[in-house]
Amino acid sequence: MKKILQYKTISLSRSVTVVGCLLALLFMDGCAATNTMISKRNLDVQTKMSATVFLDPVEPEKRSVFVQVRNTSDKNMDVSAAIANAIVSHGYRVVNNPRKAHYMLQASILQVGKMDPSAASAALAGGYGGALDGAVIGGLAASGSNNTAGFGLLGAVAGTIANAAVKDVTFTMITDLQISERAPKGVRVHQETDSNMSQGTSTHVSQHMKSISHWKRYRTRVVSTANKVNLSFDEAQPVLARGLEKSISGIF
Repeated sequence: MKKILQYKTISLSRSVTVVGCLLALLFMDGCAATNTMISKRNLDVQTKMSATVFLDPVEPEKRSVFVQVRNTSDKNMDVSAAIANAIVSHGYRVVNNPRKAHYMLQASILQVGKMDPSAASAALAGGYGGALDGAVIGGLAASGSNNTAGFGLLGAVAGTIANAAVKDVTFTMITDLQISERAPKGVRVHQETDSNMSQGTSTHVSQHMKSISHWKRYRTRVVSTANKVNLSFDEAQPVLARGLEKSISGIF
């Protein structure tokens, strides 16, 4: 009888330990989720440019800009009109004929979607034309694994429950810009272009071109990010667009 009681006491003690550990895991994940909910409750929007562009001041009659915006991402975003209006608000005219423009603005929206903040920083550091491979684009960073053998499954379940309800989400928009400024009369701009292209799986083509242009070129990259707990794309899209509009119009 004594042995039976002792066995029941040990079993009860182990059960209490297991339940206690499970509650502790749930509490820790709950605390992490609560911390994320509080610290990320407000929408944080940032827009950064990889390199500063300075344009020479010109007389009012030369403040004309030709605007061309291309969207090669998989998101349906049209910001051309908004960018043009922002430039006009700075005292410039937007023209439809590049021959009549003193400046040409060409923008290409390369990527819009969820991205890890460190990957967004890498894309910004890459600058204009920098590669956007799978490692850069990526999704949100994966959470660390639980190395405790006895309670790994319990921790995974608790983490899944917490993460399903509370997610730290960052949306990013990456845009490459080329701004061209018409050179003064009598000034010729010499350009040299080198390009390496792949043709098929084993052929590479190299090109070297020299030309004379009437335009001075400036290139930069703009990376806009929006971060908030449980952020949706519908909420992120307009603020990302406004950040891009403000950044581009600020050049003029």
